[in-house]
Amino acid sequence: MLSLRTIARSAPRSAARLSTKAARPQLFKPAALRAVWKPTSAPRLASAFHTTVPKRDVQESLVAKLDSELNLEEDVGEPSNYSTNIKDYLEASQFKIEDILGQEEVTLTRKFNNETIRVTFTIADLAEPQEPFDEESDEAMYDEAEEIDEQSGGANTKGSVNRGRTPGGNIRVAPEDKVSPADRPEFEDEYADDEPLTPSFPAHAVIRVTKDGQQGALCIEAVAQDSSFTISNVHYYADAENADPKTADKDYARRNLYPGPMFGNLDEDLQILLEEYLEERGVDTRMALFIPDYIDYKEQKEYLNWLKNVKGFVSA
Repeated sequence: MLSLRTIARSAPRSAARLSTKAARPQLFKPAALRAVWKPTSAPRLASAFHTTVPKRDVQESLVAKLDSELNLEEDVGEPSNYSTNIKDYLEASQFKIEDILGQEEVTLTRKFNNETIRVTFTIADLAEPQEPFDEESDEAMYDEAEEIDEQSGGANTKGSVNRGRTPGGNIRVAPEDKVSPADRPEFEDEYADDEPLTPSFPAHAVIRVTKDGQQGALCIEAVAQDSSFTISNVHYYADAENADPKTADKDYARRNLYPGPMFGNLDEDLQILLEEYLEERGVDTRMALFIPDYIDYKEQKEYLNWLKNVKGFVSA
């Protein structure tokens, strides 16, 4: 059904056609002389766009939705809303934080004797959330369970904890071992208030150590999760710029350099000493707790800023 606006806009054009109809020459044959119309095999394509809602209404609805999101998020993103852990760390730590609005990376920097320690992490780690571990989907656990069930000697060792072995090679199970401590009546009160710990997401960090007056640099790749760092690689670069390449040429040159062995393949004593080396410079448990918390805070702050930018652009 045509709207009044459509009728009003088409009326002058209709009147003009009627007034000039008699003066125009006959260009088409009369209906009686035209061939009977036959439908073609090709189907007619309908428009895929919705034309019932004016564009202005969509824009106003989008701005209203952005306003609603801003109202929900406006209580975060300011330093005054730091969590207790973030506040305590920034007040007590010797690291200075560099956080530029609109950029994903955050840098912690400090001096240690004649060394400069730079720790870089990013909110990009939140883009791909880790799926929780599902015991039912772990095929290795099923294989282990089947192997235990097939043991000889007659002892039911599935889920056992101790005590000694039978002549058939199985572990002898005492009756009390079949029940976990949390399920025993005498320990109900002790375990009643325990809640399962939620593992934090893995936050990748790059630690760079340079020395005044020297060209080389150490570059350590690690992951901060559940209050600890896990080191994956320790690189040494004779040119410190290769540790943090700023140009395509430097990045290309870095790819051809020997990266060093995987950290887990090193001698255990060497691994421990490298971990203590970083801990002495402040890359410790407190930082491992701080980094995931600050990533969560910064992501909220960046989202708030993104909402403001998009609203300002759309509503202009």
